[in-house]
Amino acid sequence: MNYILFDGTVRNSLLPLTYTKPVADLRIGILTIREKWETHLGLSTTTLTEEYLEEKYPMVEMEQNIMINASFLPTLELVEAIQNLKKNQAIFKGEEVIAFFTTDDQDEIDFDSYEQLEFDENLLQIKNTWDLFTLNKEALISDFELITEGRKSQPIPKDVHCINKENIFIEEGAQVFFSSLNASNGPIYIGKNTTVMEGSLIRGPFALGEHSVVKMGSKIYGATTVGPKCTIGGEVNNSILSGCCSKGHEGYLGNSVLGEWCNIGADSNNSNLKNNYDEVRLWNYETENFAKTGLQFCGLIMGDHSKCAINTMFNTGTVVGVSANIYGSNFPRNFIPSFSWGGAAGFSTYQINKAKDTAILVMKRKNEVFDEVEERILEHVFKISEKYRKF
Repeated sequence: MNYILFDGTVRNSLLPLTYTKPVADLRIGILTIREKWETHLGLSTTTLTEEYLEEKYPMVEMEQNIMINASFLPTLELVEAIQNLKKNQAIFKGEEVIAFFTTDDQDEIDFDSYEQLEFDENLLQIKNTWDLFTLNKEALISDFELITEGRKSQPIPKDVHCINKENIFIEEGAQVFFSSLNASNGPIYIGKNTTVMEGSLIRGPFALGEHSVVKMGSKIYGATTVGPKCTIGGEVNNSILSGCCSKGHEGYLGNSVLGEWCNIGADSNNSNLKNNYDEVRLWNYETENFAKTGLQFCGLIMGDHSKCAINTMFNTGTVVGVSANIYGSNFPRNFIPSFSWGGAAGFSTYQINKAKDTAILVMKRKNEVFDEVEERILEHVFKISEKYRKF
């Protein structure tokens, strides 16, 4: 069977993170949503997404296909139900379609002509950007069980202090020096060829992606995910660094999500709690207004390729778009559009050619290439985000 992951109705509410990637390629838990589905299905997937992303994330359609809503995270029961789908059948969760069978000769999908199967089991669905960190604990525990089932961890070094060591898994090539790993509140996963430097204090649930580094004296609280090729240091709580990010110095990051290729300058901090303890409102691209989150704790949402200089301060519930460059004293506003250059004293447009030059240098440092496909995506995001840059 051919499986295709589609963005669904939530794509715009997940901006700015989905400006540069499909919903399927967001990271939550240990794996991206795509990696979760492919591991469960035992097959590769393709994507139905925005037209400007199709060159990087193409869709492969065959004679028979099953379309899967990428905002839903897989479970064993859901995967079994999807694998058993027949022609003209669709699985729903309330009003939301989870998956449906389609053929290459269908021009339109009319669910009124389908047999609609209701899925009654509990599922995790990513509807908003803040769902990524609020649901990260459940997703991380699920991924840990999926990845480690039937496998044996590398030995935990004798100089590492452990609590609940049966809930700790260390992959081949990982190095952990003179640190504390406390897995009493959730699992700790240390990926391949990673380094946890001396004096690090880590409480699970926690995941460290391949080729990533935890700097000396780091203080990390769960549920936190560090994607591949990241550097992390300072104090971090319930946050996701999607991949190829650097937060290598002192400073606090809490209840936050960073996209890929982000950099947090030394001694930068974000607030995750308002002084009056009130509900946090967060910029929503779908409504183009600040939306209620229902959360008391909510920090920073930052799109791909964005960066901040040393001693940057982010207010509670700040949203930063793609490829913004932030610096200066005092708090900048809590919605910073894509390709913004500046800070609390004011912003100007971060010109696309300069942004591309920086992306080339940054990606080269991690042995990745900023190619013509990446360039065209960034150029498109620059154009469609222009309306927000009213400086």
